Amino acid sequence: MFPTEPAAVNNGFSALLKNRGFMLLWIGQLISQLADKVFFVLMIALLEFYPAPPGLAENSMYSTLMVAFTIPAILFGSAGGVFVDRLPKKLIMVGSDIVRGLLTLSLPFLPREFFILLVLTFCISTVTQFFAPAEQAAIPLLVRRENLMAANALFSSTMMGALIVGFAVGEPILSWAKTLMGEDYGQEIIVGGLYILSGVIMQPIKFKEHKPHREHRGSVNPWAEFTESVRYLKKNRLVLNAMLQLTTLYCVFAALTVLTIRLAEDFGLKEKQFGFFLAAAGVGMVMGAGILGHWGDKLHHKPLPLIGFLVMALVLGVFTFTHNLMLALGLCALLGIGAALIGVPMQTLIQQQTPPTMHGKVFGFQNHAVNIALSVPLAITGPLTDALGLRVVLVTMSVVVAAVGVWAWQNTRRVLQDVL
Repeated sequence: MFPTEPAAVNNGFSALLKNRGFMLLWIGQLISQLADKVFFVLMIALLEFYPAPPGLAENSMYSTLMVAFTIPAILFGSAGGVFVDRLPKKLIMVGSDIVRGLLTLSLPFLPREFFILLVLTFCISTVTQFFAPAEQAAIPLLVRRENLMAANALFSSTMMGALIVGFAVGEPILSWAKTLMGEDYGQEIIVGGLYILSGVIMQPIKFKEHKPHREHRGSVNPWAEFTESVRYLKKNRLVLNAMLQLTTLYCVFAALTVLTIRLAEDFGLKEKQFGFFLAAAGVGMVMGAGILGHWGDKLHHKPLPLIGFLVMALVLGVFTFTHNLMLALGLCALLGIGAALIGVPMQTLIQQQTPPTMHGKVFGFQNHAVNIALSVPLAITGPLTDALGLRVVLVTMSVVVAAVGVWAWQNTRRVLQDVL
């Protein structure tokens, strides 16, 4: 049983290809996602030219830069959604791209001081927190309800594709830019240009915006609107349940980002080749998203998230008993398919069940929760693996993932029974 509304007419991806507004949004977000990944590679590369402050070692500079990049996601993840419900989505998305592009282009003209690099990184990451909830809130404005599954499948697959390809091609793109446009400003031009190109592509989109309620107009009170989103989620247990499943999914992937470094050693790879496992999982997510995009209406009554959690639990449980690299990569792809069976349906459910006037606040809260979900496992997985061992951690994760899947499925059934 999959608790989204059944599709009246679902033509899969073909209907989306004819939707000009959605295609512009999709292309724009793809370029913006790529720019985010290449920007991060650029910041790491630029550290070579920035002298370390007194008392700060080179490795500490890398860590500090990563903190500056991730902290805004935790601090402002929900705040961005407040403005999404009050301002036009296109203004927020296009404006975010233009601001990030201009900030990146300003880098060659700023003093080469590490503190300035931190501030600029922090600012660009902060602006990104407004783009993400606006993007999610924009999809239901451009796509019919029966095509939301396909739309989210396409967004999920390209988002994962940008994650894989962005980090992989970041260094070659920056090297090409230095050769073509010079070492002084070539890299900044290519990254800033990608952000601005994304904004230009989305500019022609026409949204049918929902006006905020009269009582929501006036001065912005982020805390009051944050608590409003929490109250809404407490009242709408179906949406809360979906958000908890998405948060669990991101926790697993964050932990795997750390664990794959150890897995690479076990399979005789270099530590920096851990990306092979993540890439295989990304390919699996693209495959799973493609299946849901084309046949999601036929799978409507299947317990897709439960199947997804059980598949992921199975892969995590058997992974450390595998010694063949190709089999391990195949298992990673299977894990990615399981992740798609959770992520795409749950994101679709949230979009269908949330009223338009609450889109920004709910997606802002979701963005906040996901960012925290990504940060906590990154901090604790390494020490736990050192203390308990890789096999114990993976098997424990397998049990937890299976338990969460069964709990979420039973909870969804109870909620639906109460509603019906």
